[in-house]
Amino acid sequence: MPPFRFPFTATRWQVVTYLLGVALFSISFLVFLNSSISFVITERIGQRSRVGDAVGTLGFADEALALLACPLWGMLSDRVGVRAVAVAGYLIVGVALAGLVMSKNVYPDLLLGRLAFSLGGAATATMVTAILPSMTLPVQGSRIESRPLSSQANGHNVTPSISSELTITPTRYQSSSSRQESRDGPIGETTDASTSQLAGLVGMFTGLGALLALVVFLPLPARFQKRGATSGEAVADSFFIVGAVAIVVSLFCFVGLRNLPGEEHKGWSALFGKMKEGNKYDGLPSSSENAEDEQLQLSYLHLLGTSVRLGVQDTNIGLGYLGGFVARASSVAISLFIPLFVNAYFISSGICNPDPNTPGMPADPGEVKRRCAQAYVVAAKLTGTSQLVALICAPIFGYLSGRYTRFNVPLLLAAFAGIAGYTAFGLLKSPDPSSEDGTAGVYFIVALLGISQIGAIVCSLGLLGRGIQGGDAALDRAMQSNGTPITSPSLAPSSRRDSVAAGANIASTVLNESSPLIPSHIRRIQLSPHSSRARLKGSIAGIYSLGGGAGILLLTKAGGVMFDQVDVGAPFWLMAGFNGLLFIVGVVCSVIEWAKQKREENFISWQRDMERESTPVDAGGGG
Repeated sequence: MPPFRFPFTATRWQVVTYLLGVALFSISFLVFLNSSISFVITERIGQRSRVGDAVGTLGFADEALALLACPLWGMLSDRVGVRAVAVAGYLIVGVALAGLVMSKNVYPDLLLGRLAFSLGGAATATMVTAILPSMTLPVQGSRIESRPLSSQANGHNVTPSISSELTITPTRYQSSSSRQESRDGPIGETTDASTSQLAGLVGMFTGLGALLALVVFLPLPARFQKRGATSGEAVADSFFIVGAVAIVVSLFCFVGLRNLPGEEHKGWSALFGKMKEGNKYDGLPSSSENAEDEQLQLSYLHLLGTSVRLGVQDTNIGLGYLGGFVARASSVAISLFIPLFVNAYFISSGICNPDPNTPGMPADPGEVKRRCAQAYVVAAKLTGTSQLVALICAPIFGYLSGRYTRFNVPLLLAAFAGIAGYTAFGLLKSPDPSSEDGTAGVYFIVALLGISQIGAIVCSLGLLGRGIQGGDAALDRAMQSNGTPITSPSLAPSSRRDSVAAGANIASTVLNESSPLIPSHIRRIQLSPHSSRARLKGSIAGIYSLGGGAGILLLTKAGGVMFDQVDVGAPFWLMAGFNGLLFIVGVVCSVIEWAKQKREENFISWQRDMERESTPVDAGGGG
């Protein structure tokens, strides 16, 4: 029986820490705080009026700061490392949770505590995306293969091949490529599949984190009250315990995320200055051609600008950004606007009447429970069904996005489900399946919403991972034509004479065993720190989180206005439009990818023809 192969370049302990530490708790503390912040205002501070206004202001300030903090944390992680930022983020979250219940007033005490929590939460959310490529990213300059699980039991990182790209010869490269393909499939496909499968697990563990908050963290005040504590003491004790859990998670990440692949030369010493003398990028030796680049440290502005520019230049990264925008907006549509839609139906139908002292729609979704228990039950069933389906489908989308990497079929499927689901929900006459106008088909509709949300999350994470790895994987794919380095199709010779000359040069490279595999002009590009997208993974994750935060703010503000002034179903039609945009952009990117692949295939075929024409024919007839 063949040994089980560990599909990641990270160790088992690092992957476990990432899933059970970073991914599991990235959202659980936020769910706990959002559900409990009103109790801090009423039970700890003692404010009984304008609670909804205070909660809304604190939530808006949280998201506004997160929009700025996410890209900043991402760029910082490209200097100091993703481990340092994850540890700092959970540590800040723990301290902020403890500080919140010691506030004496809403402004400025509680506001400052909420901003501190937002700062830490932005770090943890960004690192969910930034750490993902480190789990599966091949070390540049070596050929890392899937290894038996037993070989990683000692907890050490995967050791790069002893033959670097600088010394490996065409014959040796060709033989190693053949062995790799025969064992694990074409180069790059194994890594792509691992990234997508891990993204599916990340989506599942994120959902489990929200469930952990609902099942374990939120009931803590009630349990403490049963033991004799006052309501204020129960809230304080709950926040202290959850804050302590965040600090424990921080320590867990500090130990478990040590020596991540690709993080070897990062640290707080590189926060402002250049790299220390002697540090090398990607573990590659110095050469006169890149010695100057090795001492270069990318500025924060360059990191940010390059990450934004990659979203335009690379279809995977750009589509990943857009998928993150839609995914985060979907979370608001499900958790905020479904309860408001249900409440509006019960009020308009006369089943539940609003409080005469505070007429109108409630500003806080939590008010639904107080105003009308039946509306709360229906809303809980619908949102619960949606999130349960999302939790079940997370690993399924992880498998599909790894299995069908061409043309982004799983992401298009998720976007189509969102178009159909949100359009249908916005047109519902009644969200209550037991009412006269209701139907049990509403559960199918909210299931489509869950599929759309988790599909956008998982596929966008997988696209970002593949986009970050795309720079190196593209070079690998380009060198699979008989071990020959291939230049860009746009640089193809324009005349027959240039074509023959280029073929002769290629043939001489292949036939010369002592020559390096990669010509110097290509080798400089590969070894330059500016060309390694792995060095930008934190900044890319920051832009991804920035797009998600923008989706939340846009849908919250625009959807709220449309809910009041247009129709109660308008926010869902807006979400259908977001998914429609994602679907159209996904189709366009698929067409671009297909055209690019055809162009590369034609160029490779042309190059092989040039090789055959330039190869001397044996006059003896091969006897």
